[in-house]
Amino acid sequence: MSRTHWKFARVCGVIAVSILLYLLLRVKNYSYNANVFLPNAHPNEVWEFVADFSNMKHLNPTIEDFKITDEIGNYKHWKYTVEYKEHLSHWPNLPNYAVAKFSIRADLSQTDKFFINSLHTTCLINNFLCLDSESEFVFTNGNSSKGAFCEEKVIYQCPAFFFSFCRREVEYQRKAIMYNLKNHFS
Repeated sequence: MSRTHWKFARVCGVIAVSILLYLLLRVKNYSYNANVFLPNAHPNEVWEFVADFSNMKHLNPTIEDFKITDEIGNYKHWKYTVEYKEHLSHWPNLPNYAVAKFSIRADLSQTDKFFINSLHTTCLINNFLCLDSESEFVFTNGNSSKGAFCEEKVIYQCPAFFFSFCRREVEYQRKAIMYNLKNHFS
């Protein structure tokens, strides 16, 4: 093979590997929704429970430890930042570290509607791979005058190649949170 052919083959190989890596590792956004109806609780009561991050250790079995680093506000609009460590449900020996900013607020103007919005940056493998997620957790009466309807909408990032793994992780955590909420308020 001549030198020109060798260089051309090498350049084509590098381009092909680069394209393949891009297609496999490009980060995409995905969404997931979860909800639960708690007939024996008021939305305000559930909202207050979930807003207290120390209760999240009981709701989400993957959280190992946390530290509140900043907080400001009052009962109607409270904000805080938390750093937490968690393990993956399907790969428990791989810890990840996250920083989350929470905004907890109530809309009492027309209906009792309570919100917990959060932005998370989760890093794996010593900050090699950091991904963002966004959550909106809403607590209302739903269509009934009694009980609490709790709905969480999550938008999360994941490399395309690992979509199935990320989806299982998000599903596991959301289902565990809803299940544990139901048990706590039953």
